[in-house]
Parts: sequence; C-alpha cells; structure tokens
Amino acid sequence: MISLSDLQRRIAAGELSPDAALAQSLAAIEAQESTIGAFACRAEQPRAQDKGPLRGIAVGIKDIIDTCDLPTEMGSAIYRGWQPRADAPVVMMLKRAGATIVGKTTTTAFAANDPTATLNPRNHAHTPGGSSSGSAAAVAAGMIPLALGTQTGGSVIRPASFCGVAAIKPSYRLLPTVGVKCFSWTLDTVGLFAADVEDLALALSAMTDRPEFLPDSTARAPRIGVVTQDFAGAPEKDGAAALQIAAQAVARAGATVRTLALPDVVAEAWRIQPTVQHFEAHQSFAWEYRANTDAMPPLLRARLDESRGITPAAYDEARAIALRARAALAEAFEPVDVLLTLSAPGAAPKGLASTGDARFNRLWTLMGVPCVNVPAHVADGGLPVGVQVIAPFGADAHALAAARFVEGALTQP
Repeated sequence: MISLSDLQRRIAAGELSPDAALAQSLAAIEAQESTIGAFACRAEQPRAQDKGPLRGIAVGIKDIIDTCDLPTEMGSAIYRGWQPRADAPVVMMLKRAGATIVGKTTTTAFAANDPTATLNPRNHAHTPGGSSSGSAAAVAAGMIPLALGTQTGGSVIRPASFCGVAAIKPSYRLLPTVGVKCFSWTLDTVGLFAADVEDLALALSAMTDRPEFLPDSTARAPRIGVVTQDFAGAPEKDGAAALQIAAQAVARAGATVRTLALPDVVAEAWRIQPTVQHFEAHQSFAWEYRANTDAMPPLLRARLDESRGITPAAYDEARAIALRARAALAEAFEPVDVLLTLSAPGAAPKGLASTGDARFNRLWTLMGVPCVNVPAHVADGGLPVGVQVIAPFGADAHALAAARFVEGALTQP
C-alpha cells in the first residue's frame, strides 16, 4: 500500500515533488484498475497542488459524494451521467488541504446492499465489502493512499476489515454530510481509508485543521475494555480469533485490559437501529422509490418494500431508546479509555453476491462514536480480519491514539 505519511515526509524534505508523488498513484491505478475495478470514473489529467499538507496525495471519493468536475452516479442507473455543480464540503476540505481528487470510487447502489463488481485485492474470489467497496479496495491495492467512504450501518469499518486497511468512522458530524446522498440523516457518517492509523490521523488533521489528531509519541498505554457484543450473535472463528489476538497483544504491550459488559439499554439500541435506518430511508429515497420504482436496485427496493409498515410512533420510540443508550454508553466508558471489539463477523465472504453483515457495526454508528479499524489477523486464503477501537463521542483523538497503540502491539513479536 502507499504510505501517506512517507509521501508527506519526502515531499516536505524536498526528496519528492508533489507531481512525482501523484504520478506514483496514477501509475498504480493504470496497473491495477483493470483487474480490481475500484473506480466508477477517473479524472482526466489530474494535477498536483503545490501547497497544503496533502499536496501530492491522490484521493478517491465514494460515488455518493458530490464532485463538481466528476459525475456522481451513486451506483444507480437512475443517476447515470448526473453531474453536480458543486463539490460537497468534505471534498473542498480535501482540496483546501492540497489533495488531488483522482476519481470516484465504486459504491453499492445508493450505499445500500446491491453489490458492485469491485474485487477484493487480497483475494479476488471474495467480496471487498460495502458499501464503500471501491474506496477500501483502491487503498488495499496500493492505488491511492487515501479515500473517502461513508457509513450508515457498517460501510467503512467492515470493508476496511475485509480488505486489510485502516479506516476511521469519526464522531457523528465531525465531517459534514452536506452534498452526500442521504440514506439516514441520524446515521450517515463520512469516513476515511488509508494504509495505517498514522495516515488516517495525518489526513483527518489536515482536513479539519485539528492538530490534536496528529500522532503523539508521548501517549500512554490505554485502558481497554473488550466488548464481545453478545447481543449481536456469535462471531465466526476468524472474527473471534482477531479479537483474541488483539486483546492479548495490547496486554503484552502494557495496556490495562478488562472485559466490559454493556448496559441492557445499549443492547436494546442495537435491536432498534434498523427501525431508525429504514424509517429515514423511506423519506430519503421517496422520489426514487415512488417515481423510479422499476429502476431501483433490487435489494434496496426489497428492503424498502419490507419496511413500509414502520410507524412514526415506532420511530420516535427507537430514537428515545437511542438517546438513553448514548447516555448509558458514556457512563460505561468511565473505567476505560476505549473499547476493543469486532469489526466484522469474520473474514470476507466468498463471492460478490453479498457485501457481508453489519451486525457488529450498526450499534456504534447509531451511538455516533468514533471507530477505527485495525487489521489484526490473516485468515485462510490471505483474507484479513480487523478489530475496531471505539472511543467516547468527540474523543476522536483518543480513538486514533489508542488504535495506533493496538496497531503497534500487533506488530511486536
């Protein structure tokens, strides 16, 4: 994979020009894209900027995020050729930091269930995950050092786990979702993919102008609470192995590790998350579902068909449960700095018919807390399996610091 931090250091030292750094990514895209299929479209003759902390950094943008000079087709025939007039604010944040947008990455249709044809660079016979399929695959294949994705259920953390890359789903609304096709306004969150946690921290700091996200070599060993999410069902053996390997590694590295039970209301929030998501989806996709029913992607259309009976009263009750659960979760963090839990049930499923299961992700998206995927285990077939580090709402700097600790612990013999 391409190291964003290494490119930054070499550019700052004058060892590499921004143009040469960008050319490295463009050459990698030319070599890999015909096999992996991570891009929905690519920029013609992209150029590096000469200023900003992300100068020379090639970025892929998930194709539900508006771009003024590239189509935003959302993985759907309904929007084929659709050209927004303006960049989404999150795209402008990248451009202001000096980054170069090299293309739009593939997404499942409307960031829902209908898969793309994108292949997993680690094993072409297995899904790269979704809905941010192209963003995870492009980084994993070494085409680009940074990509944007979005998460409503598990669409950043899960593909990162399946493709073996680092990723962050930040705290709710740290990154703006204006100009991003809405699925659920309570849940939708813009996230980042990169080769490692340091790269995530550097990119997020540059985009937000928040120096607190930068790596800190003086950070102490964290207090970690291991959460198995029993309410979400049992993981597969590779998912369980990844969590065990990570917990043992951080304990050896000096972290305080304890198993943590979550309050009952948090489990109840996991149960009602689909109510919030699907009720809001019916409003977000009202035009597409009513005026373009036959052109709707079939798996999403089936989900909307099945969830038409959700009442406003059920939605209001679900939101009230989520509110209580967020308060209870904040209290549950008191004895620990971060949580360590599963990123996915196991390794990427075989075939491209499914993007995998978000059951170990959806709670944390509803809670709005920052989540960072760290690759922890390699299963049979060379398939990566990650774990996620979760911090309290707004503590994205702590999530990144703890994730770097986990990442470092996993590399120690």
